[in-house]
Amino acid sequence: MFATVACSSSEEPGEGSKKVEVFTWWADGGEKAGLDGLVGVFKTDCAGFEFLNGAVAGGAGSNAKQVLASRLQQNDPPDTFQAHAGAELSDYINDDQLEDLSAQYTEWGLTNAFPKGLIDNLTVDGKIYSVPANIHRANVLWSNKTVLAKAGITKDATTLDGFFADLDKLKASGVAAPLALGKDWTQQMLFEALLISKLGPEKFNGLWNGTTSWTGADITDAITTYKRLLTYTNKDRDTFDWTDAEKLLMDGKAAYQLMGDWEAADLDAKGFKDYGWSVFPGNGNTFQWLADSFVLPKGAKNADGTKCWLKTVGSATGQAAFNQKKGSIPARTDVGTDGFPAYQQAAMADWKTATQVPSCPHGSACAQTWQGAVGSAQGKFSSDGDVAALQKALASAAAEFGPKK
Repeated sequence: MFATVACSSSEEPGEGSKKVEVFTWWADGGEKAGLDGLVGVFKTDCAGFEFLNGAVAGGAGSNAKQVLASRLQQNDPPDTFQAHAGAELSDYINDDQLEDLSAQYTEWGLTNAFPKGLIDNLTVDGKIYSVPANIHRANVLWSNKTVLAKAGITKDATTLDGFFADLDKLKASGVAAPLALGKDWTQQMLFEALLISKLGPEKFNGLWNGTTSWTGADITDAITTYKRLLTYTNKDRDTFDWTDAEKLLMDGKAAYQLMGDWEAADLDAKGFKDYGWSVFPGNGNTFQWLADSFVLPKGAKNADGTKCWLKTVGSATGQAAFNQKKGSIPARTDVGTDGFPAYQQAAMADWKTATQVPSCPHGSACAQTWQGAVGSAQGKFSSDGDVAALQKALASAAAEFGPKK
């Protein structure tokens, strides 16, 4: 059963209302804390308007997307809603459900505050439809320092060959499954990190814009290597959420986990301090990004209030208040590092200089229909290990849901 929107019918904003209904799936934990920080700035910067919390809990956003789809179909949009920035918005754009925010980007100075790579990824046919509140990094390898030390591993591997050598050392030291892994999108994340190592950032980007073929020998090689990598993971991976895999890391039953950098905030919140991090081996100076963003739906009852919310979301003050609590980093490159923990400071420095590539499971590289097809194919591969079948399925998904030549 889906949760309901957190406002009663008596609270719903009407025409001319000063209330701004902000629809998210940030209902608890660091996400809710980040939202509260952003709301505090909104109340100061937009004193003429009132924040109305439209959060829908559960399902890591899937419940919220179900409720949102129903409301959009009924022409009853919230004033603004959370969505992953990038290609995931293409369904809403194609259905003519979002307003163009390009003029606001110029007015608010966002075209200069956000890095060019991000602006390019956000631009669709010359227009921009969302304001990112943050940046998360997907291609981060987390480690248990004590487990590594016991296996004699003192440096982070920077190549796939070096990583496999370290995984073998860990197995020899008694760690049965050195690489903790969960199901669904967590497997997609691991595969994408390996693809970046095998292809490099330009050819990886090409998988999503149509300039790199999914049928090539380099993809066959990547899938074969991924199959080998899975032999170092826990056999019950298809029953695990990412937090279950994280627990293997914390308990010393695994040495590594590939996960987005929300893991730093989660490990800190759970009081686990014995962790390290590095970019996934072979990814070099590549920053695989995803972002939570907000939009202005067509038919929003309070467009002026929404624009004030969006301006707050994109402001340096708003991004600092939000990201310090959520565990992500500002999309802006002009926000100071004061108040940010060590990992976030390192990520902020990388964001300014690294080569940026998007993520399919987190919506920056592909639409939701494409995500679903990839997820189904990789779930099957986790069970059967059929390299040719996975490559055929990925190529078919790209042909059906990717850009048309």
